[in-house]
Amino acid sequence: MRIFAFFFALLFFGCAENQTTTNSTSPDPIDSLFSSWFKSNEPGGAVLVVKDGKIIYQKAFGVADTKTNEAITTKTLFNVGSISKTFVAYGILKLAKEGKLSLEDPTSKYFPDFANKDIANKVKIYHLLTHSSGLPDSRKISEDSVFYLTAKDEENFAPIKQTQQLNFEPGTKFEYSNPAFNGLALIIEKVSGIKWQKYITDNIYKPAGMTASTITDGPHPESGVSHGYLHANGDFVEKDYMEEPTFAASGNGGVWSSVEELWKYEQAVQANSFLDKEWTDKSRTIYSFPGWNDKEPSFMGLSWFITKFENQSMVGHTGSQGGFISDYLWLPEKKVFYVLLCNTPKDIIVMRKELFRVLDLK
Repeated sequence: MRIFAFFFALLFFGCAENQTTTNSTSPDPIDSLFSSWFKSNEPGGAVLVVKDGKIIYQKAFGVADTKTNEAITTKTLFNVGSISKTFVAYGILKLAKEGKLSLEDPTSKYFPDFANKDIANKVKIYHLLTHSSGLPDSRKISEDSVFYLTAKDEENFAPIKQTQQLNFEPGTKFEYSNPAFNGLALIIEKVSGIKWQKYITDNIYKPAGMTASTITDGPHPESGVSHGYLHANGDFVEKDYMEEPTFAASGNGGVWSSVEELWKYEQAVQANSFLDKEWTDKSRTIYSFPGWNDKEPSFMGLSWFITKFENQSMVGHTGSQGGFISDYLWLPEKKVFYVLLCNTPKDIIVMRKELFRVLDLK
């Protein structure tokens, strides 16, 4: 599963226009920009831009399924890849707010079967949330790709529990980790006593009004969602469940949502709909590590990347999994929200840069 950190991914090219939903106040330059990246008869994407709380542009491009030629709309569900990690994080933070766990809890409290007890005692929940655990990704995905086609969170975290040596001391460096969020999803289940997918649905989706969004729990649905595609040999090849190893592991990338519903999510975050302000602010503040000695300063909140892009302060996350790629960001100083979901790889960083230029964000 290729799910990359916020602005670190080296991304791809191409996209497509089709059925659209456009706000009447949409600036023509934005439409020209996104229309140039999409074609009507190919996998494509959907985009939504908000300024000062109002949608200034929303539109959909291309097809959700190359077999049926079903058109993408702004309500179409895409796999959002690593943006899913923010939902898992909020599940953990809600349990912490309620006193049902602590971010200082060691991994050993929830996984007593860790082979090395000293390592499990060192790695805390907040290390998992901030990609600073030092736990290596020891999954043998290429050697056992067939197994990982259907392996879920438990199977993806199992190799990590056999760790005998950390890559670095917890809380000293950044190293992006998908399995960390498989583990966090399992912690939600252990503490709440229910499937973590249901916990997120009840405690995040519902308060946010995300009535259509779903979470992977086994087989990839054949209908009701878009499919992901890679372009190869002049054709589009499906690349999602049963084609992409680790796609069934959902803690790190299992959320399915639309641009419309992700805007509802962002509004719920800002309105403290499922957490109080103290915990919401904590999620979007760079976490303090007294022993940090990486070459770059820490830029992680509790799953959110807190960075600058084109000199703009930004909170967000990207996602890349199978044929899906996505970009989600909030610019607090400019009051701009932007989300792009595609079902075939695009150079989302270039697209974001061009959008900033069109919006004249300086």
